Amino acid sequence: MLLTTEPDTLPTDTGVQILNLLLPHHRTTDPTRATAESFPHQLRRITDYVRQGAPVVLTLPGFPCKSPNPAKTLGHLPDMGERLSLAFLDTLCTQIERIHPPGARVVICSDGHVFGDLIHVPDAHIDAYADELRTDIAQLNLSNLSVFDLRDVLGDLPRDMKRVYVQDDYAPTLDALRAEVRADATTLALYRGITRFLVEDTADHTGTRSALQRECRRRAYGVIRRSRAWGALIAEHHPRAVRLSIHPQPTGAPKFGIRLLDAPDAWTTPWHSAALREPDGSWSLMPRARAQRLGRLVHHDGRPSHFERSG
Repeated sequence: MLLTTEPDTLPTDTGVQILNLLLPHHRTTDPTRATAESFPHQLRRITDYVRQGAPVVLTLPGFPCKSPNPAKTLGHLPDMGERLSLAFLDTLCTQIERIHPPGARVVICSDGHVFGDLIHVPDAHIDAYADELRTDIAQLNLSNLSVFDLRDVLGDLPRDMKRVYVQDDYAPTLDALRAEVRADATTLALYRGITRFLVEDTADHTGTRSALQRECRRRAYGVIRRSRAWGALIAEHHPRAVRLSIHPQPTGAPKFGIRLLDAPDAWTTPWHSAALREPDGSWSLMPRARAQRLGRLVHHDGRPSHFERSG
């Protein structure tokens, strides 16, 4: 009798179950609901970890720094929006552990220094933000999370030199990216979304609106190029990891878009907004100016933390 074994490329039941835990949080603009089998890239990598009996490693580029627009955020340090998002990611790892005992861990790849000059945020604020993330993870005992940033790759080199190194060695050319924006609807949506954020985040522009939009369109290409470069560098350091994204991703893409908290659109993140607690205990993200109209400000450890909706 000829015995056969299951090919290593086939997903395991556990791999499908793990991906099913991620699906309710998929950040996408696709209107149709997908199944685990619609994500072959992620399923293959998760299955590899399951077969090896190893923790599933997920990388999440993001948590760069706070938006510099005071109408959107409470300051330059993490607040309740980040703490809730970190707790969500840690809980997701705990849920994975219930069906896959080796568990999971999320490497938060904080990318603020990669494009700090393009988004007009001081490097000192970016350092303080990433350091506070590490402090929050430790204080909240979120043992499944870690933070990875350019300091882990290039040490104490000057920040401008780090940015030059990343862009020159890993970024696509500007001409190639322009061609992709013209040809690919997903890249075009990303370009438009980042341009919109840059316009909204610029609080001190003194020229015309049209001049600001032209400048932000130029900067958006730089942000995407360096974001791609950061992604390539992360892949080099974490080659087997499941790749998450805070940007909306189409079904079946190599990166899995993940929504951290409820928000009015698929682009809102904790670092572009403030958290509002509803009377029923649920949370949502929105610009600080709107949250301030709806609720009262709450402080945590002496700093502005979030808003609670007024009764």
